[in-house]
Amino acid sequence: MLKTRGVTFGLTVLSLALLTSFIVSISIGSSSIDFLDVVGILSGKESNPIALKIIVDFRLPRTVLAMLVGVGLATAGCAMQALFRNPLADPYILGVSSGASVGAALAILLGIASTQNIIVAAFLFAIAAVYVVYKLGRNSVYSLLLAGVAMASLLSGITSLLIYLAGKDMHQVVFWIMGGFWTANWLKVKVAFFPILFGAAIVAYNSWNLNAILLGEEHAASVGVDVEGLKRTIIACSALLTSAAVAVSGVIGFVGLIVPHAMRLVVGEDHRILLPSAMLCAASFMPAVDVIARTITSGEIPVGIITAMLGAPFFIYLLRRGGY
Repeated sequence: MLKTRGVTFGLTVLSLALLTSFIVSISIGSSSIDFLDVVGILSGKESNPIALKIIVDFRLPRTVLAMLVGVGLATAGCAMQALFRNPLADPYILGVSSGASVGAALAILLGIASTQNIIVAAFLFAIAAVYVVYKLGRNSVYSLLLAGVAMASLLSGITSLLIYLAGKDMHQVVFWIMGGFWTANWLKVKVAFFPILFGAAIVAYNSWNLNAILLGEEHAASVGVDVEGLKRTIIACSALLTSAAVAVSGVIGFVGLIVPHAMRLVVGEDHRILLPSAMLCAASFMPAVDVIARTITSGEIPVGIITAMLGAPFFIYLLRRGGY
């Protein structure tokens, strides 16, 4: 009973944090909007038409996209950490970000850098990278890890070559790789919504199986888990979640590491509680980081820089705390 109350309380706090982050994100920006106008727009009442356009056409899609990306990366991070039984695993461990970077850089280099083309190229190359990694390392999770590291190194080299060849378009490739939401729009929200919703639902459905595999593959098989089928499902869903997130936002690092492990320290290892907690936390964390990125200077800092500055110390903390 006490545990149930504690879980309910924790999820309530996270839900309130999400609501607060959402309101703050659509209220703060380069244009000053009265808080009453924000409340009026959210409640559907008459409001300032200029404020309505700014919020509906710019801030709202940006905030929703940040929430979706946060949920996708955190869910994939949880799944990868369970599958590899390592809290230092992250969504990019299978070479997804490197594949997406090659696709986006290639689209820019070829002069077809529309929003749709960059999204499609990044997504397809990310999925292709994961497919190759899975084929190379499907014998064990350790082989997968090594194949992912090798693929990421190869694709990073290709991305560097494409950046070198891009010439005057080099800055566009670099800014995309840094990650951010300054180009957010409703098209990107639509592209990311269903893959992330579907992938997160499948991972959450397998939460009990993830608990079982944490104790080892032999234990999972002994309690009736189809270990190989679970591996394929988790890898496919993680690839879908991460590819969709990276395709619409660029490479935003450490979110899939920070959020799942932070929630694990609070709620424990049970994925039936950990996964919804991580989703709620990430959905509030990403808009908050985006607010910092767009207000901390007169311009705008890529979100990937902020998350890297937050994530690197946290990574060091994990190493010192757990002795990994």
